[in-house]
Amino acid sequence: MDDLIKAIHTTPIIDNHAHPLLTPAAQSKYPLLSITTEAHGDAIRATTSSLSHIRAVNQLSYVLGCPPTWEDIVKAIDIEKAKPHHVWQRRCLEGIETILVDDGLDEGDEVYDYSWHDKLVRSECKRIVRIEKIAEEIIDALLKQPDIEPEDVFGALRDAFEIAIQTAIDDPEVVGFKSIICYRTGLDVLPVVSSSEVRDSFVDYIAELQDAGIKDFKRIDGSPLNSYLVNKTAQLISMSPRRKKPLQFHTGLGDNDITLTKSSPSHLQGFIKRYPTVPVVLLHASYPWTKEAGYLASVYDNVYADIGEVFPFVSREGQEKVVREILELCPTEKILWSTDGHWFPETYLLAVIQVREALEVVFTDYVQSETLTVSQAVRAVEDIFFKTSNDLYDLHIPFKPLVSSTMPLPIRSAATSQLDTLTAFLNEYTSTKFLRLQYLDYTSTPRVRIIPVKKALSLLENSPQLSIGITKASLSLLQNDTNIPGANPTGEYRLQADLSSLRPGPYEGFAFVQGEFHEADGQIVDLCPRSLLRRWTKEAKSQNLEFLVGFEIEIVFMSRAEDGTLETLSNSGGHAWSSNRALHGNKMLDMLHQIYDSLAVSGIYLEQWHPESATGQYEFVLPSLPPLQAADMLLHAREIITTVVAGYSMRATLYPKPFSNMAGTASHIHISISSPDGDKEEVYEPFYAGVLKHLPAIIPFTYSSPASYERMVDSAWAGGRWVAWGTQNRETALRKIEGSHFEIKVIDGLANVYLALAAIIVAGTLGVRDKLELTLKDCLKDPAQLSDEERQALGIKEMLPKDLESALQALEEDTELTEQVGKDIVVRYVQVKKAEIDLLNGMRAPERKQWIMERY
Repeated sequence: MDDLIKAIHTTPIIDNHAHPLLTPAAQSKYPLLSITTEAHGDAIRATTSSLSHIRAVNQLSYVLGCPPTWEDIVKAIDIEKAKPHHVWQRRCLEGIETILVDDGLDEGDEVYDYSWHDKLVRSECKRIVRIEKIAEEIIDALLKQPDIEPEDVFGALRDAFEIAIQTAIDDPEVVGFKSIICYRTGLDVLPVVSSSEVRDSFVDYIAELQDAGIKDFKRIDGSPLNSYLVNKTAQLISMSPRRKKPLQFHTGLGDNDITLTKSSPSHLQGFIKRYPTVPVVLLHASYPWTKEAGYLASVYDNVYADIGEVFPFVSREGQEKVVREILELCPTEKILWSTDGHWFPETYLLAVIQVREALEVVFTDYVQSETLTVSQAVRAVEDIFFKTSNDLYDLHIPFKPLVSSTMPLPIRSAATSQLDTLTAFLNEYTSTKFLRLQYLDYTSTPRVRIIPVKKALSLLENSPQLSIGITKASLSLLQNDTNIPGANPTGEYRLQADLSSLRPGPYEGFAFVQGEFHEADGQIVDLCPRSLLRRWTKEAKSQNLEFLVGFEIEIVFMSRAEDGTLETLSNSGGHAWSSNRALHGNKMLDMLHQIYDSLAVSGIYLEQWHPESATGQYEFVLPSLPPLQAADMLLHAREIITTVVAGYSMRATLYPKPFSNMAGTASHIHISISSPDGDKEEVYEPFYAGVLKHLPAIIPFTYSSPASYERMVDSAWAGGRWVAWGTQNRETALRKIEGSHFEIKVIDGLANVYLALAAIIVAGTLGVRDKLELTLKDCLKDPAQLSDEERQALGIKEMLPKDLESALQALEEDTELTEQVGKDIVVRYVQVKKAEIDLLNGMRAPERKQWIMERY
């Protein structure tokens, strides 16, 4: 199932029908409320109580990071629009490969040209020519000619229209045509209308306009000319010796200018039969006539069904119903999709978010019911989003999955309160009895408070936030629950649940939720590690930097001796990297199977997993998410794994070097810049230059225990001891994979992941802010094996700190990084780590190793 979900969120979208965005000068002329409704005038006021609007408010509030009210949404959008380089517009169109732009909706000076939109998507945009607009512009120009006779207007129109359509057929920038006859006369297109019939009707019409002194012609309406234009266009397309360009029809859903009973595509059946070689696209899911569209596309070779515009104009349930109804009859290779985005970029954003959500619901249901296999469902997704349009419009765009997954918004983010969120979760996971309210302290010890769900619901009945009191000493404790010297044990924080992190697990009846520290008055505690990552993710976003982060969990399974000590995993002889031998034995396979299933129940779908090099060592690769969600997922996944393993009388440990003669255990971070232009060198090189500049000061966060430095060795695929980077080089601290996708290798499982990831983002963001150059060159060999001259040529001069004491000193000396991370955090972190060093120094080496393995 994870292959299907990944396909839904990484398949690029060819938007086969949309309209241009408004220029800044024209935006105030149109209501932003129109992003979820076809209503106009006084009717638009009531849209705020529609399901589509309420859903859009909740989703936009999540994206914008503002309260879920329309007033706050408008303010937040105004702030985003003020940013340079069209950052907000690019974010809204994220995941769209190209747009086929119908530029006949608005006046040219109010909207951007179709080609302007190239800067917002991956491939060049193309034109859809609206045929009525061509005719109306011709008529308008003719009426402005002095003393022109009505008969001459028709003759000139007929000739000019044919020339314009033929020119468009020959123009490679035009990939199709569009008719809005649905708005004019309805879809019951008259059979081929003779020129004399059209002329007589049209001449009388023009004469009436001239008698009334009207020279500004805007609209062809209710005339045989409407049918004439459609038929003439179809005739010219059918006669083209080249590949036939499609003719799109507005069907169904529209504003109150439409006659609903005449908007069903069933009225087009005669027209479809008359022009069997002309590809006909039925736009807008033909809503509410979706089944009719599916029928026509299934029985006529030249008919295709577009299921756009219902996203975001229709409720969630309605959208899912549309997808199911079109699939009742229509082959997936005859279905395509569009945003019908217009005027405001938010229409694109909401449409893309919502269609991916709908396809995930419908297709996972079809797979679970065995209606489709996973591969068949993946093919259907690729057809709808990309392949059908690519072929139909002859675009020749290579299919290239998105570099970063456009993962869906959490469904629970749409809740209006924490009480609603928790109630919805409990309705979905009915066996949940306890909430594990968790936090990660400065020693990277996961700590937890268990709250029965009945108590949690009771608390939320009387408070908008789920929080409990917790001693201020919780952020100054060592692993043995003693307070660090000088820390004040008095006072209390509020540990507040972030219910967007809510997941089932790690055991039946439990659910995870991550907490953040607040003062009694609600203010965020400066020392809170998770809040630091949240704050710097937001700060980086203000610098036009957004990220996707994926973690690798390397973990070692160990057996227990009779005296309770940990020892090498039994029956593990022959264990090696990616070896089949490491998968032998029913007990091991049962355990790994249970790990996978337990993660899936929690909504964590592994990318892959395999045996690693050390005996009993395995690696589990997590999917990529934004930084905070990725860090939460990592902690949840580790807890699930260790809980499952404990049920098999084993211990899963993150100890960095369990065996001195074998590979160590890391927690590699994969990070890519997912914001627009993130894969351009001028964006990502300064970011990684900042990381490399501050890497010695980042190391105490990523190698946070004295035991971490047992793994920091050269020539062992562990990232080595040098400040360096290299393309696909596992011996450098940073391994470049592709574009902005780098792997941070110098981190292990003992790190507080919130602090470590925050420090990396801080350093990289500083690099972008200061426009640092990546002076270190691409190292393609093991830095430890290079001569001094070779290292000098690559700019490799600095070694990483050799132990935790040296690393903490490097952090304190890096005043720039310290100031941005927060002096209070750095001071507290250094105090805790120095006290931890003293604690561990009081143990013998074997005792110290066992002590750490039992805790991590």
